[in-house]
Amino acid sequence: MKVALVHYWLVGMRGGEKVLEALCRIFPQADIFTLVLDPGKISPTIARHRIETSFLQRIGGRRHYQKMLPLMPFALEAFDLTSYDLVVSSEAGPAKGIIPAPDAVHVCYCHSPMRYIWDLQAQYCRESGWLTRKMLRTTGPLLRQWDVTTAARVDHFVANSAFVAKRIEKYYRREASVIHPPVDLDRFSISPEVADYYLCAGQITPYKKIEVAVDAFTRSGRPLVVIGGGATAALRERAGPNVAFLGMVDDATMAERFARCRALVFPGVEDCGIVPLEVMASGRPVIAFGRGGVTETVTAGEAGLFFHDQTAEALNDAVDRFEATISDFQPEAIRRHARTFGGADFERKLAAFIFDKVNGDPRPSAHRPRAIPAAGRSSDVAA
Repeated sequence: MKVALVHYWLVGMRGGEKVLEALCRIFPQADIFTLVLDPGKISPTIARHRIETSFLQRIGGRRHYQKMLPLMPFALEAFDLTSYDLVVSSEAGPAKGIIPAPDAVHVCYCHSPMRYIWDLQAQYCRESGWLTRKMLRTTGPLLRQWDVTTAARVDHFVANSAFVAKRIEKYYRREASVIHPPVDLDRFSISPEVADYYLCAGQITPYKKIEVAVDAFTRSGRPLVVIGGGATAALRERAGPNVAFLGMVDDATMAERFARCRALVFPGVEDCGIVPLEVMASGRPVIAFGRGGVTETVTAGEAGLFFHDQTAEALNDAVDRFEATISDFQPEAIRRHARTFGGADFERKLAAFIFDKVNGDPRPSAHRPRAIPAAGRSSDVAA
Protein backbone atom coordinates (compact mmCIF):
# COMPACT_ATOMS: atom_id res chain seq x y z
CA MET A 1 0.00 0.00 0.00
CA LYS A 2 1.44 3.35 -1.06
CA VAL A 3 0.70 6.08 1.49
CA ALA A 4 0.75 9.90 1.26
CA LEU A 5 0.62 12.16 4.31
CA VAL A 6 -0.59 15.71 3.62
CA HIS A 7 0.13 18.45 6.17
CA TYR A 8 -0.76 22.12 5.75
CA TRP A 9 2.73 23.61 6.37
CA LEU A 10 5.90 22.55 8.16
CA VAL A 11 7.44 25.64 9.74
CA GLY A 12 7.62 24.54 13.40
CA MET A 13 6.74 21.78 15.84
CA ARG A 14 3.40 22.36 17.52
CA GLY A 15 0.38 20.15 18.22
CA GLY A 16 -0.43 19.46 14.57
CA GLU A 17 3.12 18.39 13.86
CA LYS A 18 3.01 15.98 16.81
CA VAL A 19 0.08 14.26 15.08
CA LEU A 20 2.12 14.15 11.87
CA GLU A 21 4.98 12.55 13.80
CA ALA A 22 2.58 9.84 14.99
CA LEU A 23 1.46 9.26 11.40
CA CYS A 24 5.11 9.00 10.37
CA ARG A 25 5.62 6.22 12.91
CA ILE A 26 2.49 4.40 11.77
CA PHE A 27 3.53 4.71 8.10
CA PRO A 28 7.37 4.82 8.08
CA GLN A 29 7.55 4.57 4.26
CA ALA A 30 4.97 7.29 3.55
CA ASP A 31 5.70 10.37 1.47
CA ILE A 32 4.80 13.78 2.89
CA PHE A 33 3.20 16.62 0.91
CA THR A 34 3.09 20.10 2.39
CA LEU A 35 2.56 23.64 1.13
CA VAL A 36 5.83 25.03 2.52
CA LEU A 37 8.74 23.62 4.51
CA ASP A 38 11.41 25.05 6.79
CA PRO A 39 13.84 22.11 7.06
CA GLY A 40 15.50 23.51 10.18
CA LYS A 41 12.26 23.53 12.17
CA ILE A 42 11.01 19.97 11.85
CA SER A 43 11.84 16.91 13.92
CA PRO A 44 14.11 14.05 12.78
CA THR A 45 11.04 11.78 12.71
CA ILE A 46 9.45 13.93 10.01
CA ALA A 47 12.70 14.77 8.22
CA ARG A 48 13.40 11.07 7.55
CA HIS A 49 10.54 11.01 5.05
CA ARG A 50 10.55 12.21 1.47
CA ILE A 51 8.87 15.65 1.59
CA GLU A 52 7.41 17.37 -1.45
CA THR A 53 6.52 21.07 -1.25
CA SER A 54 4.19 23.14 -3.43
CA PHE A 55 5.01 26.00 -5.79
CA LEU A 56 4.45 28.38 -2.86
CA GLN A 57 7.87 27.31 -1.55
CA ARG A 58 9.50 28.78 -4.65
CA ILE A 59 7.77 32.17 -4.45
CA GLY A 60 8.61 33.06 -0.87
CA GLY A 61 6.02 30.95 0.91
CA ARG A 62 8.47 29.71 3.50
CA ARG A 63 8.41 33.16 5.10
CA HIS A 64 5.14 34.60 3.83
CA TYR A 65 2.82 31.58 3.58
CA GLN A 66 0.14 33.23 5.74
CA LYS A 67 -0.28 35.93 3.10
CA MET A 68 -0.80 33.34 0.36
CA LEU A 69 -4.12 31.88 1.53
CA PRO A 70 -5.91 32.58 -1.80
CA LEU A 71 -3.23 30.58 -3.65
CA MET A 72 -3.33 27.54 -1.37
CA PRO A 73 -6.21 25.75 -3.14
CA PHE A 74 -4.27 25.92 -6.42
CA ALA A 75 -1.10 24.67 -4.70
CA LEU A 76 -2.82 21.70 -3.06
CA GLU A 77 -4.65 20.62 -6.20
CA ALA A 78 -1.39 20.74 -8.16
CA PHE A 79 0.04 17.82 -6.14
CA ASP A 80 -0.07 14.54 -8.08
CA LEU A 81 -1.38 11.88 -5.69
CA THR A 82 -2.84 9.56 -8.30
CA SER A 83 -0.40 6.73 -7.48
CA TYR A 84 -1.29 6.56 -3.76
CA ASP A 85 -3.64 3.98 -2.28
CA LEU A 86 -4.14 5.82 1.03
CA VAL A 87 -4.04 9.55 1.72
CA VAL A 88 -4.08 10.85 5.29
CA SER A 89 -4.44 14.62 5.53
CA SER A 90 -3.72 16.66 8.65
CA GLU A 91 -6.06 19.65 8.49
CA ALA A 92 -5.93 22.97 10.33
CA GLY A 93 -4.83 25.18 7.52
CA PRO A 94 -5.97 23.76 4.17
CA ALA A 95 -4.67 20.21 3.60
CA LYS A 96 -7.67 18.03 2.73
CA GLY A 97 -8.07 19.84 -0.62
CA ILE A 98 -5.76 17.49 -2.51
CA ILE A 99 -7.23 15.37 -5.32
CA PRO A 100 -6.89 11.66 -4.48
CA ALA A 101 -7.14 8.81 -6.94
CA PRO A 102 -10.72 7.54 -7.46
CA ASP A 103 -9.98 4.23 -5.71
CA ALA A 104 -7.84 5.70 -2.92
CA VAL A 105 -9.02 6.00 0.67
CA HIS A 106 -8.75 9.55 2.07
CA VAL A 107 -8.81 9.94 5.86
CA CYS A 108 -8.64 13.47 7.30
CA TYR A 109 -7.48 14.11 10.86
CA CYS A 110 -9.00 17.53 11.45
CA HIS A 111 -7.54 19.78 14.13
CA SER A 112 -10.08 22.41 13.08
CA PRO A 113 -11.82 23.73 9.99
CA MET A 114 -9.96 26.90 9.02
CA ARG A 115 -10.95 29.36 11.73
CA TYR A 116 -10.05 32.49 9.76
CA ILE A 117 -12.59 31.78 6.99
CA TRP A 118 -15.37 30.41 9.20
CA ASP A 119 -16.56 31.47 12.67
CA LEU A 120 -13.50 33.56 13.56
CA GLN A 121 -13.22 35.55 10.33
CA ALA A 122 -14.73 38.68 11.89
CA GLN A 123 -12.32 38.46 14.83
CA TYR A 124 -9.28 37.99 12.57
CA CYS A 125 -10.40 40.95 10.48
CA ARG A 126 -10.69 43.19 13.55
CA GLU A 127 -7.20 42.24 14.70
CA SER A 128 -5.47 42.40 11.29
CA GLY A 129 -4.12 45.15 9.07
CA TRP A 130 -6.15 46.66 6.26
CA LEU A 131 -4.59 44.47 3.54
CA THR A 132 -5.36 41.22 5.39
CA ARG A 133 -8.90 42.43 6.12
CA LYS A 134 -9.48 43.21 2.46
CA MET A 135 -8.08 39.84 1.39
CA LEU A 136 -10.22 37.88 3.85
CA ARG A 137 -13.40 39.75 2.99
CA THR A 138 -12.78 39.50 -0.76
CA THR A 139 -11.68 35.88 -0.98
CA GLY A 140 -13.58 34.48 2.03
CA PRO A 141 -16.76 33.46 0.15
CA LEU A 142 -14.78 31.64 -2.56
CA LEU A 143 -12.54 29.93 -0.02
CA ARG A 144 -15.55 28.75 1.98
CA GLN A 145 -17.11 27.28 -1.16
CA TRP A 146 -13.84 25.50 -1.96
CA ASP A 147 -13.50 24.28 1.64
CA VAL A 148 -16.97 22.72 1.64
CA THR A 149 -16.46 21.21 -1.80
CA THR A 150 -13.20 19.55 -0.79
CA ALA A 151 -14.86 17.99 2.27
CA ALA A 152 -16.63 15.72 -0.24
CA ARG A 153 -13.20 14.37 -1.27
CA VAL A 154 -12.68 12.98 2.24
CA ASP A 155 -13.92 9.45 2.89
CA HIS A 156 -13.59 9.53 6.69
CA PHE A 157 -13.11 12.42 9.13
CA VAL A 158 -11.41 12.16 12.51
CA ALA A 159 -11.67 15.18 14.85
CA ASN A 160 -9.33 16.02 17.72
CA SER A 161 -12.27 16.80 20.04
CA ALA A 162 -16.05 16.62 20.16
CA PHE A 163 -16.04 20.42 19.82
CA VAL A 164 -14.27 20.15 16.45
CA ALA A 165 -16.55 17.30 15.41
CA LYS A 166 -19.50 19.66 15.89
CA ARG A 167 -17.79 22.30 13.73
CA ILE A 168 -17.20 19.68 11.00
CA GLU A 169 -20.87 18.77 11.18
CA LYS A 170 -21.93 22.42 11.05
CA TYR A 171 -19.73 23.58 8.16
CA TYR A 172 -19.23 20.39 6.11
CA ARG A 173 -22.39 18.44 7.08
CA ARG A 174 -20.16 15.42 7.73
CA GLU A 175 -19.80 13.14 10.73
CA ALA A 176 -16.46 12.66 12.47
CA SER A 177 -15.06 10.20 14.94
CA VAL A 178 -13.14 11.68 17.87
CA ILE A 179 -9.59 10.74 18.83
CA HIS A 180 -7.92 13.22 21.17
CA PRO A 181 -4.42 14.24 19.99
CA PRO A 182 -1.19 12.87 21.47
CA VAL A 183 0.23 14.74 24.43
CA ASP A 184 3.64 13.82 25.87
CA LEU A 185 2.75 14.13 29.54
CA ASP A 186 5.74 12.18 30.87
CA ARG A 187 8.03 15.21 30.55
CA PHE A 188 5.97 17.10 33.16
CA SER A 189 6.05 16.52 36.90
CA ILE A 190 4.74 17.97 40.15
CA SER A 191 6.90 20.57 41.89
CA PRO A 192 7.20 20.56 45.69
CA GLU A 193 7.02 24.36 45.59
CA VAL A 194 4.40 26.63 44.07
CA ALA A 195 5.30 30.25 43.31
CA ASP A 196 3.05 33.29 43.58
CA TYR A 197 2.07 33.83 39.93
CA TYR A 198 -0.61 32.79 37.47
CA LEU A 199 0.28 31.69 33.97
CA CYS A 200 -0.85 32.19 30.38
CA ALA A 201 0.94 30.10 27.77
CA GLY A 202 0.79 29.50 24.03
CA GLN A 203 1.31 31.34 20.77
CA ILE A 204 -0.39 34.72 21.13
CA THR A 205 -3.04 34.96 18.41
CA PRO A 206 -6.37 36.82 18.38
CA TYR A 207 -8.62 33.87 19.20
CA LYS A 208 -6.64 33.01 22.35
CA LYS A 209 -7.88 36.28 23.95
CA ILE A 210 -4.71 36.84 25.98
CA GLU A 211 -5.76 40.48 26.35
CA VAL A 212 -8.63 39.35 28.62
CA ALA A 213 -6.11 37.87 31.05
CA VAL A 214 -3.80 40.89 30.77
CA ASP A 215 -6.66 43.28 31.55
CA ALA A 216 -7.96 41.15 34.42
CA PHE A 217 -4.61 40.82 36.18
CA THR A 218 -3.65 44.43 35.52
CA ARG A 219 -6.80 45.43 37.40
CA SER A 220 -6.39 42.93 40.23
CA GLY A 221 -2.66 43.44 40.69
CA ARG A 222 -2.01 39.70 40.95
CA PRO A 223 1.19 38.50 39.25
CA LEU A 224 0.73 37.06 35.75
CA VAL A 225 3.40 35.45 33.57
CA VAL A 226 2.72 35.23 29.81
CA ILE A 227 4.74 32.69 27.80
CA GLY A 228 4.60 32.56 24.01
CA GLY A 229 5.56 34.52 20.93
CA GLY A 230 3.41 37.10 19.21
CA ALA A 231 2.83 39.72 21.91
CA THR A 232 2.19 43.02 20.16
CA ALA A 233 3.36 46.42 21.36
CA ALA A 234 -0.28 47.33 22.03
CA LEU A 235 -0.75 44.28 24.27
CA ARG A 236 2.39 45.07 26.23
CA GLU A 237 1.33 48.69 26.67
CA ARG A 238 -2.02 47.77 28.23
CA ALA A 239 -0.33 45.49 30.78
CA GLY A 240 0.50 46.64 34.30
CA PRO A 241 3.91 46.12 35.97
CA ASN A 242 2.61 42.89 37.53
CA VAL A 243 2.33 41.25 34.07
CA ALA A 244 5.56 39.74 32.70
CA PHE A 245 5.99 38.69 29.04
CA LEU A 246 8.67 36.01 28.67
CA GLY A 247 8.23 35.35 24.96
CA MET A 248 9.27 31.94 23.65
CA VAL A 249 11.09 29.76 26.17
CA ASP A 250 12.81 26.38 26.00
CA ASP A 251 11.11 23.14 27.03
CA ALA A 252 12.82 22.97 30.43
CA THR A 253 11.78 26.51 31.35
CA MET A 254 8.24 25.82 30.15
CA ALA A 255 7.95 22.68 32.29
CA GLU A 256 9.32 24.49 35.33
CA ARG A 257 6.87 27.38 34.88
CA PHE A 258 3.97 24.97 34.45
CA ALA A 259 4.82 23.10 37.64
CA ARG A 260 5.25 26.19 39.83
CA CYS A 261 2.33 28.41 38.77
CA ARG A 262 -0.69 28.80 41.03
CA ALA A 263 -2.93 28.00 38.06
CA LEU A 264 -3.10 28.28 34.30
CA VAL A 265 -5.42 31.03 33.02
CA PHE A 266 -7.03 30.04 29.72
CA PRO A 267 -9.34 32.76 28.34
CA GLY A 268 -9.66 31.62 24.71
CA VAL A 269 -11.73 29.04 22.86
CA GLU A 270 -9.42 26.21 21.79
CA ASP A 271 -10.31 23.29 19.57
CA CYS A 272 -8.72 20.85 21.98
CA GLY A 273 -6.27 22.55 24.31
CA ILE A 274 -2.95 20.77 24.79
CA VAL A 275 -1.44 23.37 27.13
CA PRO A 276 -4.12 22.80 29.82
CA LEU A 277 -3.34 19.07 29.73
CA GLU A 278 0.38 19.75 30.11
CA VAL A 279 -0.25 22.07 33.07
CA MET A 280 -2.57 19.52 34.68
CA ALA A 281 0.12 16.86 34.17
CA SER A 282 2.28 19.18 36.29
CA GLY A 283 -0.33 18.99 39.04
CA ARG A 284 -1.62 22.53 38.61
CA PRO A 285 -5.29 23.51 38.03
CA VAL A 286 -6.78 25.40 35.08
CA ILE A 287 -9.07 28.45 35.17
CA ALA A 288 -10.69 28.43 31.74
CA PHE A 289 -13.38 30.07 29.66
CA GLY A 290 -16.09 27.42 29.53
CA ARG A 291 -16.28 26.75 25.80
CA GLY A 292 -14.39 24.58 23.35
CA GLY A 293 -12.26 21.50 23.77
CA VAL A 294 -11.10 22.47 27.25
CA THR A 295 -14.53 21.51 28.60
CA GLU A 296 -13.72 17.93 27.56
CA THR A 297 -10.41 17.78 29.41
CA VAL A 298 -10.84 19.91 32.54
CA THR A 299 -13.20 18.59 35.22
CA ALA A 300 -14.65 21.48 37.23
CA GLY A 301 -13.94 21.20 40.93
CA GLU A 302 -11.25 18.53 40.47
CA ALA A 303 -8.80 19.89 37.89
CA GLY A 304 -9.95 23.50 37.64
CA LEU A 305 -12.96 25.73 37.18
CA PHE A 306 -14.71 27.67 34.44
CA PHE A 307 -15.96 31.20 33.83
CA HIS A 308 -18.64 31.88 31.25
CA ASP A 309 -18.22 35.47 30.06
CA GLN A 310 -15.09 36.26 28.06
CA THR A 311 -14.38 39.41 30.09
CA ALA A 312 -11.81 40.60 32.59
CA GLU A 313 -14.51 40.89 35.26
CA ALA A 314 -15.65 37.29 34.85
CA LEU A 315 -12.06 36.04 34.91
CA ASN A 316 -11.27 37.96 38.09
CA ASP A 317 -14.41 36.54 39.71
CA ALA A 318 -13.20 33.05 38.76
CA VAL A 319 -9.76 33.71 40.24
CA ASP A 320 -11.44 34.91 43.45
CA ARG A 321 -13.44 31.66 43.58
CA PHE A 322 -10.29 29.68 42.97
CA GLU A 323 -8.43 31.45 45.77
CA ALA A 324 -11.29 30.69 48.17
CA THR A 325 -11.20 26.95 47.32
CA ILE A 326 -7.54 26.42 46.43
CA SER A 327 -7.09 23.66 49.02
CA ASP A 328 -9.68 21.55 47.13
CA PHE A 329 -7.31 21.10 44.19
CA GLN A 330 -4.86 18.27 44.89
CA PRO A 331 -1.82 18.04 42.57
CA GLU A 332 -1.70 14.24 42.52
CA ALA A 333 -5.40 13.96 41.60
CA ILE A 334 -5.03 16.60 38.87
CA ARG A 335 -2.05 14.75 37.39
CA ARG A 336 -3.87 11.40 37.44
CA HIS A 337 -6.77 12.99 35.58
CA ALA A 338 -4.46 14.51 32.93
CA ARG A 339 -2.71 11.22 32.30
CA THR A 340 -5.93 9.64 31.05
CA PHE A 341 -5.34 11.80 27.95
CA GLY A 342 -1.71 10.76 27.40
CA GLY A 343 -0.38 10.07 23.93
CA ALA A 344 0.66 6.44 24.41
CA ASP A 345 -2.68 5.15 23.11
CA PHE A 346 -3.09 7.66 20.28
CA GLU A 347 -1.14 5.79 17.62
CA ARG A 348 -2.91 2.52 18.36
CA LYS A 349 -6.35 4.14 18.10
CA LEU A 350 -5.56 6.11 14.96
CA ALA A 351 -3.91 3.16 13.22
CA ALA A 352 -6.84 0.90 14.11
CA PHE A 353 -9.30 3.49 12.76
CA ILE A 354 -7.41 3.97 9.48
CA PHE A 355 -6.89 0.27 8.80
CA ASP A 356 -10.54 -0.46 9.59
CA LYS A 357 -11.49 2.04 6.88
CA VAL A 358 -8.90 0.78 4.40
CA ASN A 359 -10.13 -2.78 4.89
CA GLY A 360 -13.78 -1.78 4.63
CA ASP A 361 -15.12 -1.32 8.16
CA PRO A 362 -18.65 -2.82 8.06
CA ARG A 363 -19.92 -0.91 11.09
CA PRO A 364 -22.49 1.80 10.32
CA SER A 365 -21.67 5.40 11.12
CA ALA A 366 -23.47 6.72 14.18
CA HIS A 367 -25.65 9.79 13.74
CA ARG A 368 -23.60 11.65 16.33
CA PRO A 369 -19.77 11.92 16.46
CA ARG A 370 -18.28 8.75 17.92
CA ALA A 371 -15.81 9.08 20.78
CA ILE A 372 -12.87 6.71 20.87
CA PRO A 373 -12.10 6.53 24.60
CA ALA A 374 -8.81 7.56 26.15
CA ALA A 375 -7.00 4.90 28.16
CA GLY A 376 -8.74 4.31 31.46
CA ARG A 377 -11.81 6.39 30.58
CA SER A 378 -14.47 3.69 30.39
CA SER A 379 -17.23 6.30 30.55
CA ASP A 380 -16.56 7.32 26.92
CA VAL A 381 -18.70 5.76 24.21
CA ALA A 382 -16.65 3.41 22.06
CA ALA A 383 -16.91 3.51 18.32
